Amino acid sequence: MTGTAVVVGAGVGGLATAIGLRRAGWQVTVRERRTELERYGTAFALHPTAQDALDRLGVGEAMRGRAVPYRSAQVRTPEGRVLAQLPLERLERKAGRPELLISRPYLMDALLAELDAVGDVTVELGEAVTDVAALAAGYDLVVGADGLRSAVRDAWFGAGSGPRKVGSVAWIGIADFDSDIHGETWGRGRFFGLTPVEPGRTNWYAAVPEGTTAADLRGLFEGWHDPIPRILTETDPETWLRYEMRHLFPALPTFVQGGKVALVGDAAHAMTPNLGQGACTAILDAEALTRAVADHGRSGLPAALRSYDQERRRTAQRTALASRTLHRFVSTERTWLRDTAARLLPG
Repeated sequence: MTGTAVVVGAGVGGLATAIGLRRAGWQVTVRERRTELERYGTAFALHPTAQDALDRLGVGEAMRGRAVPYRSAQVRTPEGRVLAQLPLERLERKAGRPELLISRPYLMDALLAELDAVGDVTVELGEAVTDVAALAAGYDLVVGADGLRSAVRDAWFGAGSGPRKVGSVAWIGIADFDSDIHGETWGRGRFFGLTPVEPGRTNWYAAVPEGTTAADLRGLFEGWHDPIPRILTETDPETWLRYEMRHLFPALPTFVQGGKVALVGDAAHAMTPNLGQGACTAILDAEALTRAVADHGRSGLPAALRSYDQERRRTAQRTALASRTLHRFVSTERTWLRDTAARLLPG
């Protein structure tokens, strides 16, 4: 066995990290504070680079079995006028494959199946981490994959960076019908998104000012173009999921500490969902970290962590900044600023 590692957090980034470390020959323990793995949520977007990373982790085939391509989408006004095309066709031409969308539970299933296939990974549920120093003393490597409110980050990287509100709350759900319209509709201080997720179903999300309740939501989008009112009318508010949109601020000066601690995913660079890159960046982090660890071995762990930080930090933080900047544009009350932002999107 190469070394011992504990991964704190059993979300997408944590499970992907555990798979990569086990494939590299490490003895791996995953600790998750929840008593059950998170299976809520709707659709994740998977950029071709994230698909490549999943292939290297052995999860690509299972992922593609449940994913759907995302090939065409537009930005619209509430009246339905097209402001811009999202650059999906250009992305597919460049990468040679389309962006994919997959339901969160299906991606979790694929990761769990591969975790079972690699074997000998201990998953401890209901285990909140309160003493990170003790973990570091007991394992060769500690990976914080424990999200925006990361205990690992707070213990090893200080409290200077933390969750910051952006003034919006998001509601998300699934409609049980196909929509011919995909993309986002930008209004005054709010926006609505539609994507495919699987045949016969449509993923939707609405970003609205903080304090908006489920009872308010239908009224805020009344009169918007089809099928937005239909989606809100025909889906049960009891099935809607709500979360406050936050990001990590300020950006961390490093993703690694002490030659044995590393952060991945939201723990390292939580971002607003505007670019749909949250899951992608977590997967890319996990694959880059575990590849560096595999290349350097246990004795070269400090060098491996430095290599990981050099590969991922600036790229992930640029993505987070771009997503936050886009959020400012699309949630503005100034329609001229919104339309300018749409014209600047690459076609």
